[in-house]
Amino acid sequence: MLGVFSFFGGLIDAAVGGGGLILIPALLHALPEQALSTVLGTNKLAVWAGTLSSIRSYMKRINIIWRIMIPTAISAFVFAYLGATSISKIPEVLMQYLVFVLLISMAIYTFRKKDLGLNHTVLVGKRTEVFKGIMFGGLIGFYDGMFGPGSGSFLIFLFIRGFGFDFLNASASAKLINMGTFTAALLFFIPSGNVLWQIGGVIAVCNILGAFVGVFLALRFGSGFIRVLFLILLIFLIGRMGLNLLGLYG
Repeated sequence: MLGVFSFFGGLIDAAVGGGGLILIPALLHALPEQALSTVLGTNKLAVWAGTLSSIRSYMKRINIIWRIMIPTAISAFVFAYLGATSISKIPEVLMQYLVFVLLISMAIYTFRKKDLGLNHTVLVGKRTEVFKGIMFGGLIGFYDGMFGPGSGSFLIFLFIRGFGFDFLNASASAKLINMGTFTAALLFFIPSGNVLWQIGGVIAVCNILGAFVGVFLALRFGSGFIRVLFLILLIFLIGRMGLNLLGLYG
């Protein structure tokens, strides 16, 4: 069953991000005896593998702007580690309310602006664009290391608004940044013994298979399809976080 959840998590994650919304609750339910850090570490192993495979698939069809995305990924890597070290310093409930408001704002803006992310701007990698990417990577990396839910969706939205990408190119580029944050997390989880390798290996394979399907659907149906999935994911995330804040879901 974890393999099935991991497959669909990989599919969703490859297209619009947010696969952890599917896999992490499944792991928590299946492994109640394990510490939260072990559950998160095992999840990171699976999504790292799925993200790597989706990047390779996207690279065959999408022209990724390496001059911008490599510095952005490095920034995300560094700030994800810093975010992880800052967990105890920022109240989680404060982050939940802030993210909840941001998600609602993103959903409303995306729904009202019908042409958002349907047209793609080709960038050349100017210094201002590189700096903007580093800023985006640092912001989302810190958030991903400290809290995490919806980080892929935030990245996609920032790439569309900040760079003028369409949903397809924004999703492909976001995977590179996710690789930075996932790698930073694994550099903590693996040495500390917080990865269940047998379970992690199985769900990693399933996540890779799901990622292949997700990339195929994204490339086959394009930005319009990803936009719809993006809105559905935002609504799901808003609903889940809303229940959390009301104490009805934990």
